[in-house]
Amino acid sequence: MIWGCGGHAREVLHLCEQIGIEVTGFLDERPEYKGQIIDDIPVLGDLPDIFSLQEKVRIVCAGVGSPSLKKRLVEKTRKLGFQFADTLIHPSVFMSKRNRIGVGNVICEGTILTTNVIIDNFIIINRSVNISHDDRIENYVTIAPGVQIAGNVTIQEGAYIGIGSSIREKTTIGPWSVIGGGSFVKEDVPEQTLYAGVPAKFKKNLL
Repeated sequence: MIWGCGGHAREVLHLCEQIGIEVTGFLDERPEYKGQIIDDIPVLGDLPDIFSLQEKVRIVCAGVGSPSLKKRLVEKTRKLGFQFADTLIHPSVFMSKRNRIGVGNVICEGTILTTNVIIDNFIIINRSVNISHDDRIENYVTIAPGVQIAGNVTIQEGAYIGIGSSIREKTTIGPWSVIGGGSFVKEDVPEQTLYAGVPAKFKKNLL
């Protein structure tokens, strides 16, 4: 089952279909969505609505793009005793045997992860992302399509990297920060800040 029923959740459904994993339903906390059919899959409601299936299903928490919402849904899923789904990886993804991949991630088509890359847990790596040597991506990060990340980069917990951005080597993106789409990051980004532009510059605090 997949948390969320929006555009990204539907893309996760498509990925599951491509790798032969059956999706029995979407999950959504909003009561008005319960009972709807989206892409031929029912929205079953919230976790309490499926307690009878607790031992039979695994939950994909990376079906929502917002890092903070993703973290909250992970904590809720864990608290209620449901099992997390394994990391979902599209068959076209290039993966070095020297990489380390955690649990609950979604890694979409066309992505390249070169060597000695660490991917922690509950991370979204969208389509056609390039992640270079010795990078580390921490829990709950979301990386939008077409992002280019050079070597020795650390993206800390809960950061959001906007579509088509590029990140220079040996930089750190602080926790819960946001990089605007199309940006070029050439220096470290502090925590809980928005950086955007070419080169990326401070725009505002997100505290």
